[in-house]
Amino acid sequence: MLRYLLTALLTLAPILAPALAWAQSEQQTLVDRATLSVQEMLSGTNTGDRIWAMQRARAVMVCPRVFRASFFIGGAGGDCVLAARDGNGSWSSPAFYQLSTASFGLQAGLQDSEILMTILTEKGLNAVMDSRFKIGGDASVAFAQMGAGVEGATTAALRADILAFSQSSGLFVGISLNGSLLAAKSEWDRAYYGQDIGGREIVVDMKVNNPGADPLRAVLAKYGAAPSAPAANATLPNPPAAANAAPENPPATSGAPQSLAPVQSQDLAPPKN
Repeated sequence: MLRYLLTALLTLAPILAPALAWAQSEQQTLVDRATLSVQEMLSGTNTGDRIWAMQRARAVMVCPRVFRASFFIGGAGGDCVLAARDGNGSWSSPAFYQLSTASFGLQAGLQDSEILMTILTEKGLNAVMDSRFKIGGDASVAFAQMGAGVEGATTAALRADILAFSQSSGLFVGISLNGSLLAAKSEWDRAYYGQDIGGREIVVDMKVNNPGADPLRAVLAKYGAAPSAPAANATLPNPPAAANAAPENPPATSGAPQSLAPVQSQDLAPPKN
């Protein structure tokens, strides 16, 4: 009997090995795209708000490509990675998630977006790590969305558990992440790490590591490092407007958040892993 089992395994090995390699390459492609998105969204000009949020983030969710299309009725979807850091500033390897939404309202067009969600509190991280988390659907988790290039702390940003930034190409009126559903992709976690493992074990307990995620961890460490002491002639941030505000505000420049048309949202069917 054992001989038959060994023969069967040897026969299947050439078939299973390419399938496993293909699955791992699919996840690795997403990790590589997430690395490039972080680099692009946090480098260059007008990034003070994002750097400020990254330096205070407990975790980040990166969705390197979220495609949205509609003409009054539409939807959006994309794959994302979640990484968290410990008290020493070390970042975890990523867990995999899928973002999906269906919407209707005053909106029309096509849009291809990169989304960076900085998770500022433990409460926000715990909520995101639920198997299914609806953005804006949990009143106890404060969510704020800021458009690309917007600078300056707002009341919503200072009190947010999750602060999201987006960078988009194309034309779209009425975009909003509220109502979007984040769902864990357990099969992708299993394929990337070669074992059954949950999101909390990956990003909080840091029980596994895939060397393919090292560039992502490095770029998160680069932009998430604690701010250095300001130079003598540097302009200091404005003091908080209220006693219970955050101790530091991001550098204030001109500009105002982009206005968003009201959008109603409803969940799509659960994503297929």
